[in-house]
Amino acid sequence: MQYYVSPFNKETKLKFPKKITIYDTTLRDGEQTPDVCLNPKEKLEIAKKLDELKIHQIEAGFPIVSNHEKKSVKTIANEGLNAEIISLARTKKEDIDASLDCDVDGVITFMATSDLHLEHKLKLSRQQALNVCMNSIEYAKDHGLFVAFSAEDATRTDLDFLKRIYKKAEEFGVDRVHIADTVGAISPQGMDFLVRELKNNINIEIAMHCHNDFGMALSNSITGLLAGGSAVSTTVNGIGERAGNTSLEELIMALKIIYGIDLGFKIKYIQELSNLVEKYTKIKIHNNKPIIGKNIFRHESGIHVDAVIEEPLTYEPFLPEMTGQQRQLVLGKHSGCRAVKAKLDECGFEVTKDELCRIVEEVKKSREKGTYINDEVFSHIVKTVKGPFDL
Repeated sequence: MQYYVSPFNKETKLKFPKKITIYDTTLRDGEQTPDVCLNPKEKLEIAKKLDELKIHQIEAGFPIVSNHEKKSVKTIANEGLNAEIISLARTKKEDIDASLDCDVDGVITFMATSDLHLEHKLKLSRQQALNVCMNSIEYAKDHGLFVAFSAEDATRTDLDFLKRIYKKAEEFGVDRVHIADTVGAISPQGMDFLVRELKNNINIEIAMHCHNDFGMALSNSITGLLAGGSAVSTTVNGIGERAGNTSLEELIMALKIIYGIDLGFKIKYIQELSNLVEKYTKIKIHNNKPIIGKNIFRHESGIHVDAVIEEPLTYEPFLPEMTGQQRQLVLGKHSGCRAVKAKLDECGFEVTKDELCRIVEEVKKSREKGTYINDEVFSHIVKTVKGPFDL
């Protein structure tokens, strides 16, 4: 058995869509994280690793931003990856032309729809905004692209207007509409209501693009799927503007293990992908980050270590090998005899029972003094207890 989760999960009667699309925006929204700037080589390497994972769609960038960005998107689009390559475009002809020049499979064209944004940012009326959006959708569809329309700040938009603009987008042939929870301001219950309301009004795919300002991006994405949405926007390591976006690794592992929805991803590459994004973005992964954090499969507490040595699933919901990780037993003030004995066996040290107890005591003392117990420190403790000529 590779994982062991609560049996009560199966007692809930949940209905997910038959087909779920994950489109990853690490190379676009993820790169919009302050201080992050990826070069074409780095972008391509990340795209290839996403493709190795078997991601469905890669949002490769925002071509109109610069020639440098345009080159990156075009390189990825012409790499021959299995994933569909899409790019971001404002509701402007020049943006869509820039995407067309990159040979992408599709575009996400977007405009803010909330009164807050229309009044203070765009200086447009609702009708003016609707007209501009439809013109861009029509132009992109006329050029044979897959077209998604994203209503920026959708979750703070008047519901009747949101329904109206999405319905009009459907009439103009858009392939998918996106609910952008731009500042993470909706609750899971609110997302459930919104998606169900939209499903009663339109007959095209609905996607969730969720930000994590209140830590609800993952919950909102899954709730949206259960309410009838069929696509989710993600970023590797959950990076992105402010508090970031729905985390790719958290979403696919939650769907697979908690909900039993296997989307066919090659999850053994998750850690490699995560480390690659950390390396190029220079955004450190928190030690306690779900799925890919340093501490997810590290154990120190003596009670925990005893159980993990006997059966790893006592304190792990899934085995680390599934996502390309390794378990690590950490020595410290909470360590017991079994953890230290395991470390001694790993290092090839043989000790008596009395020596083992003394080594455990020295490990605890050293850690409480602020010394991290690495292999060198541990070896020194063993030699101090046994004597250098007894090893």
